[in-house]
Amino acid sequence: MFKPSYINLYETDPKDFQARIDRAYKILESCTICPHNCRVNRIKDKRGVCKTGSLPKVYSWLAHHGEEPPISGTKGSGTIFFSNCNMNCIYCQNYEFSQLENGKEITLEALVNIMLELQDRGCHNINFVSPTHVAAQILKAIFLAIPKGLKIPLIYNTGGYDSLETLQLFDGIIDIYLPDMRYDNEQIAQQYSGAKNYPVYNRQAIKEMYRQTPDCLFDENGVIVKGLIIRHLVLPNNLSGTSAIMKFLSQEVSENVHVALMSQYFPCFKASDEPLLARRITKEEYDQARQEMTSNNLINGWVQDDLGLDRFIGTNIKPNITP
Repeated sequence: MFKPSYINLYETDPKDFQARIDRAYKILESCTICPHNCRVNRIKDKRGVCKTGSLPKVYSWLAHHGEEPPISGTKGSGTIFFSNCNMNCIYCQNYEFSQLENGKEITLEALVNIMLELQDRGCHNINFVSPTHVAAQILKAIFLAIPKGLKIPLIYNTGGYDSLETLQLFDGIIDIYLPDMRYDNEQIAQQYSGAKNYPVYNRQAIKEMYRQTPDCLFDENGVIVKGLIIRHLVLPNNLSGTSAIMKFLSQEVSENVHVALMSQYFPCFKASDEPLLARRITKEEYDQARQEMTSNNLINGWVQDDLGLDRFIGTNIKPNITP
């Protein structure tokens, strides 16, 4: 039976766990929790790019069956959709709550109850979607949830615009990282997602996540319990820079890293007003992206050959199984 890292830390060094929470909340006093470095006092409810104050804002939660197969498994991933985001993607499929601020501010006790409810439903994991801007609140909620019985793996499901300092606070707490690698080009990232220097911060973050949770481990049913899965959304007109990203992963991370190559892009929110984003990708564009993945010897992962109309199809070799 896999024992999540956060339980080990809580049992062996609760003072270190608490010190990380304290450090995270100290960061919020002049917020540098993400690369935007807004330096507003979120403890006093001041708001920067993420439009979030001292309390987390949640849109919905559910047992999600549409994630990658080892994340959703048979019982679903216990997914919590946080409102707002530290990225401003003009094509975000979750724009109603990531960009338009729909949702409700909740207490940390309410967040703990949501986590425990999802666990009680039988979900394989707790999946924090867009967690970066509420990293401090999540850390504290995890700490509060452990003595109440939280015991399933945690997923940090992020757009990949993360700071090293914040990610290091989660070392030995998060077992599964699920980041995006959206862009290889700084100007494109700024134009379409408002993320300055995205490739630099994104690559640093990926390396740190891999350092913390290198090779994926799966249970006897093929459900992931530890590791890193990198999502790459193929955008039209090669705006995502697939070739350079796959080369980076192969040469500077590991050929063994797991990649989810996503074809599900469609022009929602403001994308229809942008000529280069105003259409779905073609089969040829996706086939080229898949070729870039395989030519860089990235054989572990999942593809969406139906252009995102169905769940992922596995391309990976037989996974490692936890003892």
